Amino acid sequence: MSIEFLLTTLIIVASPGTGVVYTLAAGLSRGGRASVLAAFACTLGIVPHLIAALTGLAALLHASATAFDVVKYAGVAYLLYMAWQTLREHGALKVDDKPDSRSIRQVLVDGILINVLNPKLSIFFVAFLPQFIAPGEPNVLVRMLELSGIFMLATFVIFSLYGLCAAATRDRVVSSPRVMAWLRRSFAAAFVGLSAKLAYTQQ
Repeated sequence: MSIEFLLTTLIIVASPGTGVVYTLAAGLSRGGRASVLAAFACTLGIVPHLIAALTGLAALLHASATAFDVVKYAGVAYLLYMAWQTLREHGALKVDDKPDSRSIRQVLVDGILINVLNPKLSIFFVAFLPQFIAPGEPNVLVRMLELSGIFMLATFVIFSLYGLCAAATRDRVVSSPRVMAWLRRSFAAAFVGLSAKLAYTQQ
């Protein structure tokens, strides 16, 4: 494993994106446990893309404009839905003093779907990981799984840190209706912006 791979992975994972925004929202609204669950869910959402890359489905997404657009616009629609739910106080920034099993399940479902419905992740694995596999590597599949595991571990750890930092400020935030209203509008705008970015994404 090269230093270049680790540095590149850390830069990619730590860069603000949909998963980071969602994990921050979970930490602010539901606390530290929910933020770690959100980070875990976002990490699980990477698994289908890894499988797609290893089985060749990612190549289909790359080759077929229709398949790519179907997944892409499903992702756009879901992000817009999350923005709407956030504004209605039923989504990512719904405050739960004692989260029940239903709200915990929703954290997991949302986190997984956020990444599953991003077709660029599949193509990313196809384009990114092979750069760090040496020519003539005898066990390419094993090496791909190894690098993917490191990428997913970095995702979980960094997203959890984001969420736990947000959770540390939770008491001060949720005690102020004005701050919460501002945050809801900000997070909703972030989800809309990310949906627009995804909508303009090309193969």
